[in-house]
Amino acid sequence: MTISIERPTRELTDAEKRFVGWHMLVAIIALLVGSIFGPMQALQYSNVDLYQYLEPVIRSYYQGLTLHGVLNALVWTTFFIVGFTTLTTIKGLARPLSYPKVNWAGFWVMVVGLVTTAVPILLNQATVLYTFYPPLQASWAFYLGLTLVVVGSWVSGVGFFLTYRDWRRENPATRSPFIAFAGVLNMAMWQIATLGVAVEILTMLLPWSLGLIDATDPELARTYFWFTGHPLVYFWLLPAYISWYGMLPKQAGGKLFSDSLARLAFWLFLIVSVPVGFHHQFVDPGVPTAWKWIHATLTYSVFFPSMLTAFTVIASLEYAGRRRGGTGLVGWIRALPWKDPSVAAQLLAGILFLFGGIGGLTNASYNLNLIIHNTAWVPGHFHLTVATAVTLSFMGITYWLVPYITGKQLVSPRLALVQVWTWFVGMVIFSNAMHVLGLLGAPRRTPLGDAPYVPEEWNGHLLRTSIGGTILLVSVLIYGWIMLRTATGPKADPEDVPGIPIAESLRDPQLTPLWLDRFKPWLIAAGVLIVVAYGPQLWDQITGIQLNAPGWTPW
Repeated sequence: MTISIERPTRELTDAEKRFVGWHMLVAIIALLVGSIFGPMQALQYSNVDLYQYLEPVIRSYYQGLTLHGVLNALVWTTFFIVGFTTLTTIKGLARPLSYPKVNWAGFWVMVVGLVTTAVPILLNQATVLYTFYPPLQASWAFYLGLTLVVVGSWVSGVGFFLTYRDWRRENPATRSPFIAFAGVLNMAMWQIATLGVAVEILTMLLPWSLGLIDATDPELARTYFWFTGHPLVYFWLLPAYISWYGMLPKQAGGKLFSDSLARLAFWLFLIVSVPVGFHHQFVDPGVPTAWKWIHATLTYSVFFPSMLTAFTVIASLEYAGRRRGGTGLVGWIRALPWKDPSVAAQLLAGILFLFGGIGGLTNASYNLNLIIHNTAWVPGHFHLTVATAVTLSFMGITYWLVPYITGKQLVSPRLALVQVWTWFVGMVIFSNAMHVLGLLGAPRRTPLGDAPYVPEEWNGHLLRTSIGGTILLVSVLIYGWIMLRTATGPKADPEDVPGIPIAESLRDPQLTPLWLDRFKPWLIAAGVLIVVAYGPQLWDQITGIQLNAPGWTPW
């Protein structure tokens, strides 16, 4: 007979809140600055060129696109996730970080990396977009800065691992609290996934940009990049899933439907998120067809934990809605607390992510991918994932997290609700237009507003892209104002400050099977699958390396 264990609880100290707050400050500033350039690109689709007013600081559409991608896709997400994982580790394990100096070191290495990366981008010496494919060549400082951001996140991850190890030694028979377990697992996946881009930069791009080698191998570089590039999506997504599984049900008035299914989904993401990179290289002639097929199959397998997530989260929300008095087939949906901006943000993020996931199956299909590859469909797709499922969820999380770490009340929850809905509406218009443009053959990474070859049938969709982007700009400006006013407002009565919402499970987590709470077998399985799916091809590409592409800078 299994005995339920009463878990200790602990709030973050003021010092710990400040530490989380520093991560949030850098993340939100990066989001606000980066989000200025996204709508500028969208407006350019209607031949409204705002870049001319930023000269000579921003000299081209592509420099703005690089800033948008790096700040929004890399900096905003990484700093938010490390800060959020700090909070879930401390709160979940009910103990302080074992070695806080390690985590502080990780933060400052990331900051140094951010500054080192930003300088060459602003000097127009790294206009290579956030994918930085060679033979486009950036300043060595750009590559070094990105490396430091990754290394800093690794250092922070080590701090989380050591804290989890110490907790496990003190609690050998206790199932680890879900929010802490899931955050540590995500950091473990990140450590594995970023090995690809780390090897790419340290062995090829950094020596190349320093003049130590004369040329590089674009095919091998792309393979290294997409070793990291696709699991990067899950590094973004899993913290949102932590909230959807482990926090949102509490906010909605319910409980987590299944602790076991939640853990199983996370383990499956760990296993299958890395060995799928070749589906981004379907048109690359250097990758044999058989390996593209293997990675396409593994990509489809990612759909299984995604469906587990959809089922478990929806079941948890239905339980909450019915507890709130909802009846009938869909009445429970109306009964959810839609007036809570934090809840509404995550619900709307989940709705749009359903469409993003379906579109992802198109990307993974070899035949269909040939139609939409390098078209506007692709940014339309990832604006439903990283820009909505991730970013809108993170915004929703900050609507309770920033008040919690500052001891302030959220300024104007009603305006926050407006911000959430304007983001949703703007993204529906923007992403739909981009998907349609992609099907019509419009290229991605291309300013289309004044291009001489634009067919007339594109015009309406180009206009919708600009309209959606403008609405998104209004939304993010509202968000920035709310965050600023909240953080600088007066201290509130402690009773009026929200706590950290942690959902209980319908079934005692202590009844979760032990094999779902042990890292070693799953990490071994992940490593074996990576070796099988990548080993032979990496060996062939490395032993057959052709350093025949000299650097090229078009500016």
